[in-house]
Amino acid sequence: MNRKLSRADNLIHQFDTILRTLVPHAAQSSRPSPATGQQDVEMSESERTQTESLMRINHTGEVCAQALYQGQGLTAKLANTRTQMEKAAREEIDHLAWCDARLTELDGRTSYLNPLFYASSFGMGALAGAVGDNISLGFVAATEEQVGRHLDSHLDRLPSGDRRSRAILEQMRIDEAHHEHWALEAGGNRFPLPVKLGMRLMSKVMTASVSRL
Repeated sequence: MNRKLSRADNLIHQFDTILRTLVPHAAQSSRPSPATGQQDVEMSESERTQTESLMRINHTGEVCAQALYQGQGLTAKLANTRTQMEKAAREEIDHLAWCDARLTELDGRTSYLNPLFYASSFGMGALAGAVGDNISLGFVAATEEQVGRHLDSHLDRLPSGDRRSRAILEQMRIDEAHHEHWALEAGGNRFPLPVKLGMRLMSKVMTASVSRL
């Protein structure tokens, strides 16, 4: 029988999640990296710089996703919704760890802006969860749809020789599509186009800033 967590236990768990998300190399994946066994073709310096920038953006995207799920899980009304949010968050931790490891291989770094994006995403997630589970799930679906578009664009822009990054992004694309499908099947509202366009604009702001910082 599972013991119900006390408020102190929950606070410790939340703080641990924040640390694992924001401290470089702290996230540990539960699944092997899709890059395992993949060998890159030699890349030029400009190609490595391009890949590093793309993977830094993807890493920050996973920081945002982790914060989003954490905030939503904290305020979700239904126990089943909270459980599914936690499951999705664990898969996002895998993505976070894979992107972090790939950046290390490329002698790159994570974004200095991660704490800012984490805080804003957590707040949006908590607000969506507080409004209602259908809105919260709809927000997940709309976010994952946007992430899918984002990953498709990055897969097109990756240097052809970067097989390790490509393997990671392809698996992330599969997982994000699954999260979107689950959120809609669980009763998430489909957001109208103007809301999605606003989310797309926010994503462009994040992408532009993180690619440099």
